[in-house]
Amino acid sequence: MIDRRSLILASVAAMLPLGASAAQRSRQPAPKTFDYGPAKLDIYAPDGASGLPVVFFVHGGTWQFGKRSQVNAKPTFLLANGFCFVSIDYRLLPEADVATQAGDVEKAYAFVRANIAQHGGDPNRIVGMGHSAGCHLIALTGMRGGLPGIAALILDDTRAYDLAALAKNGGMVRAYARVFSDPSQWAALSPASYVDGRKHPPTFIAYSRASGRGEDSKAFAERLRATGTRVTLFDGSAYTHMSINHDFGEDGDALTTAALAFLKSTVG
Repeated sequence: MIDRRSLILASVAAMLPLGASAAQRSRQPAPKTFDYGPAKLDIYAPDGASGLPVVFFVHGGTWQFGKRSQVNAKPTFLLANGFCFVSIDYRLLPEADVATQAGDVEKAYAFVRANIAQHGGDPNRIVGMGHSAGCHLIALTGMRGGLPGIAALILDDTRAYDLAALAKNGGMVRAYARVFSDPSQWAALSPASYVDGRKHPPTFIAYSRASGRGEDSKAFAERLRATGTRVTLFDGSAYTHMSINHDFGEDGDALTTAALAFLKSTVG
C-alpha cells in the first residue's frame, strides 16, 4: 500500500529534472566527432532527434589544460532532458594565446550553427556554456558579438570578467598574471568591456566559494542588468571551483536544477 507521504514524494520526484545516475553515465551515448578547423568538437544527440535546443560547452583548465571529453554527467543529463550537447576543444597555451582561443571558440560555434540541424539540433536555440577558463572564453565571445544568434549564456565560475578591475583589487593571482601578462590587452580580453550600452542574451551566472568569485560575479551581473539584459545569479558558495562544474547533471544537484529552469525558460 502506498501511504500519503510516499505518494507526495513520488509526485515531487516526477516533477524534478532527470539526473544522471552512475548506471546512466556508464551508458553515456558516444559522440560524433568533427574537425572544425583549429581543433575538434563532439556532438551528442539522441537518435532520431530533430529541432532540439543545444548546449555548446567550453571546458576550463587555466587556458592551458583540459579537453573536450571532460564533460562528466552533462551529456547524459542534457540528452535525457531534451537537449543536444556539444563540447569543443580549442588550442591551448603556450601554442595559442587567449585571443586565439577566443577565435577558436567562435569558429567552433560557427561550425555548429551551420551543421547542428543535421544532428537533431536547432541552430537558433544554442546556449553557450563554459566553466573557469571556458567561462571566460564563452563570456568574452558572447559579449563581443562573436557568437551571432546565440540564445543565452551559462557562465560557470570565473573572476576574469574585468581584468583591469581584477588587477586593481589585488585579484590578479599568479595563474591569471601569467596568462594575462600584457596589460595593453586587458580591455580587449575582458568580457565587461563589451557590456555597456548593449542588451545581451539572457545570462545565467554561477559562482563558487573560491576566493573573489562571488564579488566579481555580482559586479558583472549588475553591469549586465544595467543594460536591460535578463540575468540569473546563482549563489554556488556551497561548491568548490571544481565541484560546481563536476556535479552538473548529478541527482539532486542544486545548480543543475537552477540551470535547467533557466534553459527551459529561454530555449526549452
